[in-house]
Amino acid sequence: MKREENKSDCPINFTVEIFGDTWSLLIIRDMIALGKKTFSEFLESEERIGPSVLTDRLAHLEAKGVITKKQSETDKRKFIYSITEKGLDLIPIVYEMALWGSKHSPNPVAPDAWFKAMKHDKEQVLRLYREAVASGSSFMNGPNSVVKKLNL
Repeated sequence: MKREENKSDCPINFTVEIFGDTWSLLIIRDMIALGKKTFSEFLESEERIGPSVLTDRLAHLEAKGVITKKQSETDKRKFIYSITEKGLDLIPIVYEMALWGSKHSPNPVAPDAWFKAMKHDKEQVLRLYREAVASGSSFMNGPNSVVKKLNL
């Protein structure tokens, strides 16, 4: 049986207990960077998350208030996942992790637009990133994407 309370009230522990697994931040990455919104879209990720793990992680993130789930209006068999305000606050963290990985990975692979965005003013990129995701777009995709706003 899983423990419901946190190990401690330390802010780092609180964060690690939500995102300290292999998959949770990758799901958030897929949502904010690529605009993925459905279970099947998450399953298509390069890292190949299994369906049972994905189900568990989505439920965990929803229970923690980071994402929401609603039934699709066009297909009642599908659910659409969205980032909450609490989830939007992760954008600078994910951005900084991606910067660190881009700098220290021996072979960083990302779309060219990502590397071009790194040359822009960070505050502007983060503002546009949050606006894009809040409007239903993402870093890469959608009418309000960072890529479109910065002409990357």
